[in-house]
Order: sequence, then C-alpha cells, then structure tokens
Amino acid sequence: MSTEMPSVFEAMRRAHRAEPVASYEVRLDRLTRLENALTKAEPALLTAMSDDFSHRSAQESRTFDIDVSFGEIRTAKRHLKAWMKIRRVRTPLIYKPARAEIRPQPLGVVGVIAPWNFPVMLSLAPIAAALAAGNRVMLKPSELTPRTSAVLRDMIAEAFAPDEISVITGDPDVSATFATLPFDHLFFTGSTGVGRKVAEAAARNLTPVTLELGGKSPAILMPSADLDRAARRIAWGKTANAGQVCVAPDYVLVPRHKIGPMADAVMGAMMQFYPQGAQSPDFAGIITERHLTRLDALLSEAKTRGAEVIRLDGGTGNARKFAPALVLDPPLDIALMQEEIFGPILPILPYDTPQQALDFVAGRDHPLALYVFAEDRAEQTLWLDHSISGGVTVNDTVIHVGFDTLPFGGVGASGMGAYHGRAGFETFSHLKPVVRQVKWNGMALVEPPFKGLKARLLKRLRRFM
Repeated sequence: MSTEMPSVFEAMRRAHRAEPVASYEVRLDRLTRLENALTKAEPALLTAMSDDFSHRSAQESRTFDIDVSFGEIRTAKRHLKAWMKIRRVRTPLIYKPARAEIRPQPLGVVGVIAPWNFPVMLSLAPIAAALAAGNRVMLKPSELTPRTSAVLRDMIAEAFAPDEISVITGDPDVSATFATLPFDHLFFTGSTGVGRKVAEAAARNLTPVTLELGGKSPAILMPSADLDRAARRIAWGKTANAGQVCVAPDYVLVPRHKIGPMADAVMGAMMQFYPQGAQSPDFAGIITERHLTRLDALLSEAKTRGAEVIRLDGGTGNARKFAPALVLDPPLDIALMQEEIFGPILPILPYDTPQQALDFVAGRDHPLALYVFAEDRAEQTLWLDHSISGGVTVNDTVIHVGFDTLPFGGVGASGMGAYHGRAGFETFSHLKPVVRQVKWNGMALVEPPFKGLKARLLKRLRRFM
C-alpha cells in the first residue's frame, strides 16, 4: 500500500481543487456515512480489538473506542451548521465603515496517524473533525493492531470514495513515508519521541501539525482529599485498558503519613474491580510481547533498587496479561520514574508539604493530564493556578478526555494543538479573515503626505485604537 500513497494523495488533492469548499450538505452526508459505517462494523471491530490485545472486554472497547467515536460524530453533525457560519467581528474605528468577518474553510488533504491503544477512537475522532471541517483524509492506523486496522480499512472503503477517505496500512517505514507527504495538516497521536520525528518530517513541507503525545501525568492527593474515593478513581484510571492510556495517572503524590493507607486503598479497589486478578475478563492484555517485556524490566529494576512492590494476583492463563502493581517510594533515577509507564504499574511517592508536591511536578515536563484530589476548594485552586498541564480533572481521572465540549491536547513535551468538538473543527479549518471595504470611506486619511489637518486627525485617532 505504501507505493500507492503518492497517487492516493494526488487524487485527493485534485478532488479538493475541484471542490475547495465542501457544502454543509456534503459534510453532513460524509459524517452520516461514517456513523452508519461504524454502526455496521461495530461487532467486527470489537472482535478485532480483543484479538489484537490478546484479550479486551467488549464493554471496555465499546465504552472507550466505539461510544466516544459516536459521540464525536454526532456532536459534529448536531453543531455543524453553527460551526460553519460566517462570524462577524468588530471593525477598528480607523477602518470604518468597512466590515470584517471570519470564514471557516477547509484546509484540504489531512493526514491522520493513529496509535494502537485506542485504535478506533483515535482514528475516527480526528477523522470526524476533519470531515466536519470539509477536508479529505488519509489515515495511517497502527501496525500493532493489524486486525482492527484491516476492519477499519474495509469499513472506510465500503462507505467512501478513495478521494474522500483512504486508509493506508503497513509497518513503521510506511508511517515514516506517510509523514513526509505534503499534507495541508498532519495529526499524530503517539509517544513524544515519535512525535518529534513526525514534526521534523512535516516541517520539511511546512505542514502544520497537531501532536497528541503523552508523558507522566501525576495524581496528587491533597490533605483534604477523600482517600477512599481518590484511591478508587486512581485505580480505575490506572487499570483501564491495562494502563495503556496516554492520560492514565503515571504516579501519585501523597502526604507522607498516608502512603501506606493509600496503597492499601488502591490495591483494595483493584481487587474489587478484578476479583480474578489479572485474569479477570474485564482486564485487558498488553498489546505485544515487547511491551510486556518492557513492563517486566521496569518492575524488576524497581525491586532491585529496593522499592516495595505490592502486586495483584497474576493468575495463569493469558500470558499477555500483566498484573497491576504498586511501587512505593521508588528511587527517582530509575526508568519507572523517568519514562512514561503506559501499563498497570503505579508508583506512589510521599511529599511533606503541598509546595514540595508543586515543585516536584513543575520540575518535570508539562504533563498531558493532571489529577488533583481535594475536598477543600483552596487546595484545588492551588493546583489550577500554579501548575501547567494539557488538562486537569479534579477528584477523578481520565474522564475529561470524553468531554466533546472541551479542547483536548497537550502542552510542551505532551503535545501541541487540540481537538474534540468545536476545537477539532477549528483545528482542521482555516479561519479566513475577510474585510469588505465600502466605496465611501476614510482611508484617504492614511495616504501620504502626512501634514496639517490629516496629521492632527491621525494623532487624535490614536486614543481610540
């Protein structure tokens, strides 16, 4: 398929030139076809995702991949007409009676590189936004979920012409080539390291990029927090999809005297969620043996360096299941604390003062998400006002990703740009400024020579700028 990429891209570019601004009716039809295609393919997608992960519960896949995708498509359909409207804006006094407006227009041909952890949602959510904005889309799904990618490819091919949406499958070399195409916008979800390479490739064509990356998203237990409530929500956020979530809590900061009770409460919640341990039917497998080996190495180093490890029962059966583990007060220089974990291992670290916790988070890359648990409003505000992160959820984890009324994206090393809902529409649109000047206007005032009455009037106008 990689040899077809240039021809597919050129066909899309020709189609865009022939219809540079898709009408409301065309966009609505494309979104409807995407919704209908997803409805038809849902059973096959659920099976494919489970097979790709070695096991993934249908409900987890439905909740995170299918339902969120439906939500993005339906929100776009519901608000499309309003999003497309021409927006009148204020005209500065010196230019009156000219009129100014903003016209949202399609960018053209958009590339989407999707990851493996939520292979449907992270493919279809950006596609829905790009279609709403009137673009044509090329999708490169992950090679680590080949069955899901194949279903997506067939689903799209059945519902769309190749010059509307095309799915390109293949290995990492195909992804690398894909990123070099001169797209009008390139959207990437994945690791920070790969994101840098994607940005470098896109820069050669001056292609604008949206990078949805990751990093080490902290959860902070403040003194006023409801410990049991916090433990339950952190346990859920860390074990959903076996921790293979870009916004999963990567570590927890707790008051020093609460580190033991917090560990007990988190492990207790995990035991309730997964009564058969890692072999519970609601607990997902790890995507590949390589990722499983990486998680084993992280945990092994922590043990070797003397950290206390508490682990849920692993059981026997599916060998790609990795039993959730808590690591108490690990050394900060081990790999577990230096790289994104992306699995069900949760370090729990003590702090002595809230300022120490703030300094700890501020001393690292800006995270994609931050979770603060506090019943006291002032403690919540402390983190909202004095920390920088892509997004924040107070007294819960992960759920902000599902809000199509909020932009989702990172900052610094955790990404650039945002999407979901209207933010996605605007990411894939050119907000074109337009000024309409009338025949009788005062612009002669700014034509030289500048002297006498003209100079005095210009000087007075400055106070109204």
